[in-house]
Amino acid sequence: MNHLDVIERFKSLIGTHHVLTSHWNKLPHTKGWRYGSGSALAVLKPGKLVEIWKILEICVEKDFIILMQAANTGLTGGSTPFGNNYDRPVVVINTMRIDHIHIIKGGNQIVSLAGSTLYSLEKKLKPYGREPHSIIGSTSIGASIVGGVCNNAGGSLVQRGPSYTQMALYARINKAGNLELVNELGINLGSTPEEILENLQNKNYQESDIPETDKLCSDNKYSQIVREIEMNSPSRFNSDTRLLYGASGSAGKIAVFAVRLDTYISPKENKVFYVGTNNTDVFWKIRRDILSKFKTLPTIGDYLHRDCYDAAKKYSKDTFLVIERLGTTFLPTLFELKRRVDITAKKLRFLPDNFSDRLMQFLSNFFPNHLPKRMEKFRNLYEHHWIIEMSDEGINEAREYFSKIFRDNSGDYFECNNFESKKASLHRFVSASAIGRYHLLHSKRHGEMMSLDIAFPRNEKNWFEKLPKEINDMLEMKLYYGHLFCHVLHQNYIVKKGIDCEKLKSKLLKMYDKRGAEYPAEHNVGHEYSAKLSLRKFYKELDPTNTFNPGIGRTSKNKNWD
Repeated sequence: MNHLDVIERFKSLIGTHHVLTSHWNKLPHTKGWRYGSGSALAVLKPGKLVEIWKILEICVEKDFIILMQAANTGLTGGSTPFGNNYDRPVVVINTMRIDHIHIIKGGNQIVSLAGSTLYSLEKKLKPYGREPHSIIGSTSIGASIVGGVCNNAGGSLVQRGPSYTQMALYARINKAGNLELVNELGINLGSTPEEILENLQNKNYQESDIPETDKLCSDNKYSQIVREIEMNSPSRFNSDTRLLYGASGSAGKIAVFAVRLDTYISPKENKVFYVGTNNTDVFWKIRRDILSKFKTLPTIGDYLHRDCYDAAKKYSKDTFLVIERLGTTFLPTLFELKRRVDITAKKLRFLPDNFSDRLMQFLSNFFPNHLPKRMEKFRNLYEHHWIIEMSDEGINEAREYFSKIFRDNSGDYFECNNFESKKASLHRFVSASAIGRYHLLHSKRHGEMMSLDIAFPRNEKNWFEKLPKEINDMLEMKLYYGHLFCHVLHQNYIVKKGIDCEKLKSKLLKMYDKRGAEYPAEHNVGHEYSAKLSLRKFYKELDPTNTFNPGIGRTSKNKNWD
């Protein structure tokens, strides 16, 4: 069925230009940023909250699958269709045109509408001397605020934990198959769905319409949890029932119109300490000392293995230079441009696959070394690198500690100047894309790429992976980076040709199971991981008819979960 009648209804509702039906126009929204792709009847780009509601009504009437999407920057394929084996037509609703952010409570809280981004929020909060939940990583690639909440995104910040709120406005489909609006924003906006959504979009409410509440707009326990270094469970992971509530952790099983979140006071001063060693036990000791003895928690504590340092230096150089010279504002535009270039290149058979990556890699070779001399010196001396940022009172704590720790332990540190701080943090951020670029450029000579997102128990001493020889021999490349204070490691592999990637992944995950690790830690299950029982139960409660994003977490794609 071509569903021409319903396509026309969508066009009359939101405008022809915002209803995408051709393969090439849909592709940026049906292919994951790094993983997964599938087909959709249409991609819809509404400009108002009430338009989303009316689209949902049509989709329920027609028994369509609904896939909510924001920036499509997820790493596990959870915001696009996955395959073509759905039992109903799929409609993708992209929310990025609805990008309003409301500042409330004097800047202490915000209300983010469906398509607003972390980058926009960061800019909007600066005059208030406050910051959003995440200020690095997903901020730079244009990720949405709502997407972070729906995925319990972790981020790099040690003090703040996963993105979380108990206050949101969303639509769900109940057991009877009826669409209903759930207002948990804690704001008096009216009674009917249309009235509520229009009043919210137009900010037609006053501070007096926001009564006091005990509900949380952030994870208020994480800073204590991460300090509990003797516990045999991880500090954060996606299937943690403590953080599954309404929109939080919903992974697209509802349609989220808005979320309400806390903001944070900006530090007066930040200082980056660059630490290196060849002995993983030294980092284990430093981690335990800082978490258990420091009065002030670190702001950021990002780990980078030397192999990943080298790969990022070569294969993420272009991304580094774009951010450094043009700013993070340009990065979402760059990614969109890359997608468009690759779509055009596919139409021209004489151009190679992944043409944009090949072009950018080629051009990056003409630029000189972009990394500071002291970082390069540490690269030659040490296998393990740790970028630790402290703020305000914590700076002197770290200064005194690091001046003593290496008297009796192998390794060293240096206190970064402003130039080195920016370089170190940016190098760590762009390292995430290195393995993907390498895989694209050398795909003919190796097998598949596999990225695991592992949360180790807080008392785990052997945090750095040592693989059995029979597994190690299957791998072409291993790249490791992560958030060491949180004990979250991103472990990336390229397997050799002929190796069954799924079987290998199963072996690795069984190894982590025995060690009490949890996964995924912060990227959500998408279509890459199997959802654990706690997540499956949560998904079924939110979406009993399995209409929203079916198949997530490798669950059933069929109606009513059959």
